Amino acid sequence: MPKISHKGEQMPASPIRKLTPFADKAKADGKKVYHLNIGQPDIETPEGMLDAIKNISFKVWAYTPSEGTLSYRKKLTEYYNKLGYNITPENIIVTTGGSEAITISMMACLNPGDEVIIPEPFYANYNGFACQSDIVVKPILSYIENGFALPPISEFEKLITDKTKAIIICNPNNPTGYLYSRGELEALKELALKYDLYLFSDEAYREFCYGGQEFISPMHLYGLEENVIVMDTVSKRYSACGARLGCLITKNKQVLAAGLKFAQARLSPGMVEQIAGEAAVDTPDDYFETVNKEYTARRDTIVGALNKMDGVYCPNPGGAFYVVAQLPIDNADKFCQWMLESFSHENQTVMMAPATGFYSSPGAGLNEVRMAYVLNIKDIENAMICLEEALKVYPGRQVAVSAESSIGS
Repeated sequence: MPKISHKGEQMPASPIRKLTPFADKAKADGKKVYHLNIGQPDIETPEGMLDAIKNISFKVWAYTPSEGTLSYRKKLTEYYNKLGYNITPENIIVTTGGSEAITISMMACLNPGDEVIIPEPFYANYNGFACQSDIVVKPILSYIENGFALPPISEFEKLITDKTKAIIICNPNNPTGYLYSRGELEALKELALKYDLYLFSDEAYREFCYGGQEFISPMHLYGLEENVIVMDTVSKRYSACGARLGCLITKNKQVLAAGLKFAQARLSPGMVEQIAGEAAVDTPDDYFETVNKEYTARRDTIVGALNKMDGVYCPNPGGAFYVVAQLPIDNADKFCQWMLESFSHENQTVMMAPATGFYSSPGAGLNEVRMAYVLNIKDIENAMICLEEALKVYPGRQVAVSAESSIGS
């Protein structure tokens, strides 16, 4: 029988989706499963996006330009320039989801064997994208005891070699919800300039910043114009994950030219999605204000409930809609599977993502899980009751280790 490729063997499975068969079995057995494992919001998509699709009247469903339609890129330019990015439509390549923005960025900027430094825990699919692009991820640990703040720049410098070509940040962060400060971004700017590195900025959760905290993009930092690649998506901002529409933004003309060749190779992004995306830019501010209040309430609910549980610690995130919690368990993968296979409380259970899948460092995150607070508050409350009851009877329960004493362990 023919063998699959080495890359096919090395490609990591998604920690977010790999437990789906166990969730399906739990549902088939009649259990209600609270899905806190995946960032699929239950917030309604803006009416303007949906109306634009309903009102489509074209006669031919045609290819679009490889870089995206000019009308959509012009509309995106309006959105980004309100944020102070100071770009033109020529600085944008429209992509099939934020995922393609990441892979095109990697392939346009890095050679096979080049290294990219990423603070961990990080979005698990960065590992998969790196595998596809034949580049090497060099993880740098952040710690739950300080809320997963950016590691010291001196720790970054220890990892830099002649193969280091880029740093990736996700801000606000998936999976931790950490929101990087201006000071942290300025420190990364100096590092990128010192070593002539690209700074990739995944800004999928830009709209979700809480408590009046300010969002800072590398695009706001003077003198970094040739180094910054922004990777973005409509999935989270407009609760439109199925639209599969994103973009790559940079002022580096060489990167744009290279990125366009990769975009041409896959032909074009979808026409219907861009029509919807164009309409989405006109979404009124009160939509985002309402969504922000809802997510703030959900965050406060889940963080409050977690920190009241015996042996559990969860930092309060500044953005996105995820938390990483430290639990008194032996192994997060075993625990999350056990929750679906062997546990129920009042015929209910919870699906979570083991945090191990968001780390590259061996052994990291063994007692941590990621939860997405994308359900309504009542469902979150019920899910937390289930989790608390589960921790009382889990066979692999451990003596709790405080976040402060776990650093470096």
